[in-house]
Amino acid sequence: MASGSKMVIYAALAGNALIAVTKFIAASITGSSAMLSEGIHSLVDTGNQVLLLYGLKRAARPPDEDFPFGYGKEIYFWSFIVAILIFALGGGISIYEGIRHILHPEPISSPMVNYIVLGLAMIFEGAAWYLAFREFNRTRGRWGYLEAIQRAKDPSVFVILFEDSAAMLGLMVAFVGVFLSQTTGIEVFDGIASVVIGLILVATAIWLAYETKGLLIGESANKAVIRGIRDTLGARPHIEHINEVLTMHMGPDFILANISVDFIDSIDSQQVEADIAVINQAIRQKYPEVKRVFVEAGKRGNRYPHNS
Repeated sequence: MASGSKMVIYAALAGNALIAVTKFIAASITGSSAMLSEGIHSLVDTGNQVLLLYGLKRAARPPDEDFPFGYGKEIYFWSFIVAILIFALGGGISIYEGIRHILHPEPISSPMVNYIVLGLAMIFEGAAWYLAFREFNRTRGRWGYLEAIQRAKDPSVFVILFEDSAAMLGLMVAFVGVFLSQTTGIEVFDGIASVVIGLILVATAIWLAYETKGLLIGESANKAVIRGIRDTLGARPHIEHINEVLTMHMGPDFILANISVDFIDSIDSQQVEADIAVINQAIRQKYPEVKRVFVEAGKRGNRYPHNS
């Protein structure tokens, strides 16, 4: 986990905690449903960042007898839990509050308080979003934005970016809802804004869950890494054929590689052992994130059962 990514989480945690308090105070003063939904949104985001930090701490534990490949996948588990919380708490409660205020609309008192709080929240959220976007840009390299999200193996960066993007969009919706309720006198606009904020959170949660699901159940390394491993194997003079290269992310910076190759018949077992040692070292030197390499010597066409 890069220190820059951790800084993004700390920045989002501090910002959301302060914003949540101010939003709840504003909601209690004005009675705005949209502002209450925004307070819930920020409170859920604050809890999510705590869970991500907890997940990172758990994932950093060294391997032991029970988990010989380490605990790196814990960050994937907690990222998935974050998506569920956004869906259930953030989206569900916001939609409920919105429908309640649509059915029983109430006037907003002191709307200027809402405008001030929303303005300050946009500044704080904007700063947090900028930090998350800058870190995401740093890690995505030459990939496009959608491709980078799909290929990303460290969910903590894009989870924060998604959260902050949803927060900025929610603030805009809340502002419009409060403004329309004040200027038109139609109080249901405030409740409608709350429902829209809830739908934004639900959509964000579904996308986050989809992106973290593959990592949680065992996603392979990026195609460029697999291609590089194959190139390394192909350069070995004693390998006649590469049967298959299977990889799996055990954490953001831990790839497990299982390789099956057909060595030429003219070499003995000692040469096979020497070649396997060279292959292991070459792959790990080229790709430091490949922490464990297992090479199986098998006849051409031999494949693992799930691929046969």
